[in-house]
Amino acid sequence: MDRIPTKQDIIDAHERIAEHIPRTPVMRSEALDRAADAGVHCKMECLMPDVGSFKIRGVMNALLSLSPQDRKRGVLTQSSGNHAQAFALVAKKMGIPATIVMPRNANAIKKRNVLEFGGRIVECEPGDGPREQMVLDVQRKTGAVTIHPFNDYRIIAGQATAAKELLEDVPDLDAIVVPVGGGGLLSGTALAAHYFSPQTKVIAGEPSGADDAYRSLYSGSIQGNPTVDTIADGLITKLGDKTFPIIQQHVDDIIRVDDEEISSAMRQLWERLRVTVEPSGAVAYAAVLKENSRFYRQNVGIILSGGNVDLDRIPFLQ
Repeated sequence: MDRIPTKQDIIDAHERIAEHIPRTPVMRSEALDRAADAGVHCKMECLMPDVGSFKIRGVMNALLSLSPQDRKRGVLTQSSGNHAQAFALVAKKMGIPATIVMPRNANAIKKRNVLEFGGRIVECEPGDGPREQMVLDVQRKTGAVTIHPFNDYRIIAGQATAAKELLEDVPDLDAIVVPVGGGGLLSGTALAAHYFSPQTKVIAGEPSGADDAYRSLYSGSIQGNPTVDTIADGLITKLGDKTFPIIQQHVDDIIRVDDEEISSAMRQLWERLRVTVEPSGAVAYAAVLKENSRFYRQNVGIILSGGNVDLDRIPFLQ
């Protein structure tokens, strides 16, 4: 797909993946409502079986869209964790050899899962530059089909299905709040709201220690992160040239939150919903808590994007 996904593209993506992955529930808690001064509706992507995140949506859509010839070549991607796990699992189910370029300091549980799902890991130094260069090197050697973790319209269409389901389950949402890293989930959510519920605002949460998306949105050009300091390790990559224009056009705002606020949000979600949400996945709820006055008495959808936590390093237990 070489264009921004249409409404029909998102419908088609949803139909394509629906038989392969479950529809995650939307959960409520009176305590969360009180804390946010709003009606909070949590889309539980953190409960996605096996991979524990929304990432399987985009991967499933992208790999199911490949031709038989491309599947024979094998597939290649880059990721710090959740996309890597989903990529390895879906490729295994489809009988496609999968190689994933991961930074050497990636989350240990996510690396372990990639290997258990049958993926081959090629390590690189942290940072967007080293990852992109390693992908090019591996692609030249293997001839594998490269699928970007977020800067791919097939991925974006797949990620949009989470918000599509949320809007079907809670059709009167005033706002949807999601985390932002590379922008695949945010741009997909923005398109889903635009097509299926245009009155619903779309707002992102972003760690203040990796706030490139915030600076990009308000400067008008894609910004990087000279330094990174956040526990939300899944959100430290910059926007892409496919995700950014969608975000510019359809996203209302980005709220920055610090690590203490993220950790507190994780704890509340554990105490009230009894779910383990990783730092990146809790950023959206942290954003709602931080600026709850803007959501006062509104119906707010929050996508809890992932639940892959290293149980030896839970921030609120340190």
